[in-house]
Amino acid sequence: MQKNARKNIIYSIILLLVVFLVFLYRQNQNAPKTPEPEKEGKMVISGQTMGTSYRIVYLDLENRDFTASVDSLLEVFNESLSTYIPSSELSRFNQGDTLFFESKFFPAILERGREINEQTAGAFDPTVGPLVNVWGFGPEGASPKDSVDIGALLRKVGYSKIQFDEEKVWKSQPEVYLDFSAIAKGYGVDVVATFLKSKGVKDMLVEIGGELVAKGSNENGELWKVGVNQPSDDVSNNDIYSIIALDNRGMATSGNYRNYYVKDSVRYSHTINPKTGYPVNHQLLSATVLAKDCMTADAFATAMMVMGTEEAIALQEKMTDIEVFLIYDEGGEMKTFVSEKLKPFVSYIKGQEQ
Repeated sequence: MQKNARKNIIYSIILLLVVFLVFLYRQNQNAPKTPEPEKEGKMVISGQTMGTSYRIVYLDLENRDFTASVDSLLEVFNESLSTYIPSSELSRFNQGDTLFFESKFFPAILERGREINEQTAGAFDPTVGPLVNVWGFGPEGASPKDSVDIGALLRKVGYSKIQFDEEKVWKSQPEVYLDFSAIAKGYGVDVVATFLKSKGVKDMLVEIGGELVAKGSNENGELWKVGVNQPSDDVSNNDIYSIIALDNRGMATSGNYRNYYVKDSVRYSHTINPKTGYPVNHQLLSATVLAKDCMTADAFATAMMVMGTEEAIALQEKMTDIEVFLIYDEGGEMKTFVSEKLKPFVSYIKGQEQ
């Protein structure tokens, strides 16, 4: 009897242990688990603006879609600076002689434009608008005017003919015409990047019509890499000529190989030299500029296309805050110039593969 009693006690203890272990197992299964760190979501949004398209890639833990906000912001931006919208601030200023500012965009672009105009010795000049229009590259399209007195038009060009303070902008000469097409896309990129930053986005690549700003890194923790197109007359040719990594920089490319027309066997480029009044005619095919912001990069890229290869290199060498990648023609062969500080960020150049 005693032996049976001991067996019963042992069986009871074992049973209790089994029940207890099952209880612990179930408790562990039902207990909330510590979540694994969530990976930041990669968001891609796109749309239309400024007669071109935009594309934005950004990382966001909340997977927020900012398309509507970006579209609204760019609409307000265009209502300020577009020459294609008759009711914009810029259009109304061009039609009159004085305008009181209605947005922050107009005075900001005027101030930066004046600084870059001085730094480039007038190669960048938003008052070149009358010449852009008469050569057929304005809102009316590619229809060059006949029997035009270029000398008379040149007397209407010059940034000094625009005056402004904190409240308004006015002309010292009635027929002065402003055209920010060589800087507005870059500024628009900066505006969008600033908006995303205000929403807590740290990693982004913002692009409008080929002008870019990169912040932080991509989803792989690497610098954002972007391509520079090979200069080509063929609009369907999007071959990549070079790949550049952007370390919190703005980047813009200007070229004369796409926007042009031919009349009487003469090729006319859309880049107008504010000093001569005529379309440029030199061997520089493409100027890519990197700067702390895209507005600066955009304006300097245009200025360098006015200057040509040698002057562009000379300008970069005396500047401390811009880097350049130039593609130029030398005897029918494409050549490149890469500024020293940019070289470590260039991972590929066509024809120079290792």
